[in-house]
Amino acid sequence: MAPDIPRGTDMMKLFLIASILALPLVPGQSRAEPDLAAPEAYAAASEGKLRLIDIRTPQEWRQTGTAPGAGRVDFYRGPEVLLNAVLQMVDGDRNAPIALICRTGNRTTTAQKFLQAQGFTRVYNVREGMAGSAAGPGWLKRNLPVEACAQC
Repeated sequence: MAPDIPRGTDMMKLFLIASILALPLVPGQSRAEPDLAAPEAYAAASEGKLRLIDIRTPQEWRQTGTAPGAGRVDFYRGPEVLLNAVLQMVDGDRNAPIALICRTGNRTTTAQKFLQAQGFTRVYNVREGMAGSAAGPGWLKRNLPVEACAQC
């Protein structure tokens, strides 16, 4: 009997995880930094001090909406898509401040490390995410504004 071979989204997830695990880590650093709480990210994005980027899936964007003005890129489309989308959102400026948000902070931690390894210097992680995690209650429970995502 042949083993099950991952297909589609499962294959992309495996590829992304394998790519990230192959990145060199800074000695003594167990996770990427720095982090922002959801209200800090909202305030900085509202003031034009950083670009907020939502890396959840289109289905998640439709379910909850997205932060006002947030860029969107589906993390599961793969590292090349993520990199190119973020570069486009910041006009190629790897020193532009960006903050990543997902559902609970897991994808953003991985994406933050990946983007830092690609030369981005100011990548913030909204670790509590939209739904909340051990890092905090999350964007939605904090009643921060959202926009419906009609084009997702």
